[in-house]
Amino acid sequence: MITTAIFPGRYVQGSGAVEKCLGDELSRLGQKALILQDPVVHQKLGNDIVKALEGKIACQVEVFNSECSDEEIDRISALAQNYGAEVIVGIGGGKTLDTAKATGAFLKLPIAIVPTLASTDAPCSSLVVIYTQEGKFKRYMMIPRNPDVVLVDSKIIAQAPVRFLVSGIGDALATWFEAEDCRIKMAGNMTGRPGPMSAYGLARLCYDTLLQYGVLAKSACEQQQVTPALEHVIEANTLLSGLGFESGGLAAAHAIHNGLTVLPQTHSYWHGEKVAFGTLAMLMLTDREPEVIDTVYNFCRDVGLPTTLEDIGLKQVSDDDLMKVAEASCSQGETIHNEPHEISAENVLAALRAADAEGQRRKLFA
Repeated sequence: MITTAIFPGRYVQGSGAVEKCLGDELSRLGQKALILQDPVVHQKLGNDIVKALEGKIACQVEVFNSECSDEEIDRISALAQNYGAEVIVGIGGGKTLDTAKATGAFLKLPIAIVPTLASTDAPCSSLVVIYTQEGKFKRYMMIPRNPDVVLVDSKIIAQAPVRFLVSGIGDALATWFEAEDCRIKMAGNMTGRPGPMSAYGLARLCYDTLLQYGVLAKSACEQQQVTPALEHVIEANTLLSGLGFESGGLAAAHAIHNGLTVLPQTHSYWHGEKVAFGTLAMLMLTDREPEVIDTVYNFCRDVGLPTTLEDIGLKQVSDDDLMKVAEASCSQGETIHNEPHEISAENVLAALRAADAEGQRRKLFA
């Protein structure tokens, strides 16, 4: 059996990393950068970022237009070509970063990623999630290589609202469960081949780190302070989860997330929040041990992740609507088919209802 793992070229993390390291890291890749920033980053940090690059590399800044869509990728690609960019830089949240990755791949240019949130595991990966302009999941796209540089300034992460960190914890929470099911089935990861033992080990380390430091990291972020616990969870959300899902594989939790996006009521909830509920449904779907289910529900409660359908906008949702979610989760090519046993839409619907009922029960007796 041939196994394959994929990694970013370089990972940099620490307080003050933008000021201390960004210019030097980008200058290794080229002399002209097209920098895609999300609107909040542009408003709050735009001047600081340009200052950090002075004397290191020339740049043109463009503001992201809210969705990682084919149309937005085309727009940014045209701007980069007109500028003569030698490196594409994404600074912001997951969709901004994915758009930068897709643009760099399309133009065959080096890619540098600067997440300002620890809200997803997108930064390190070669996976790009494409949405419609209205925010509905459209498809996955694999770019030819991972980012050349991922630079994470933990001081910036600590200044963001805590909901972003918690959402990232929700995304990372699925990593080990999905990778483990892929390992059992010997299912392919993002390369199409099974992962090596290091991928599954990193996925497990991700899970253990969240359980050990997640609550402490949330407390630190609420105070906008960088502590060792926050650094550990930033690394788990960003690097360990990214390596774990990409080289270990995805399964039911992310497929259920994708299914949930077909209901407009969920669109105001973040990726990691929906993945967290997808993980709870996955635990019901795959018959995990009661002790594991208890641990995950308690952890979600302690850090503030969704544990009921109401928590993701689906209070009193009908079975007809949930069946739409279930059917989309089981679409041909979806990662739910990496589970070790055959799964149907009826199974998913039952798991969604079971996860919701358990969450409601725990809230009632909390």
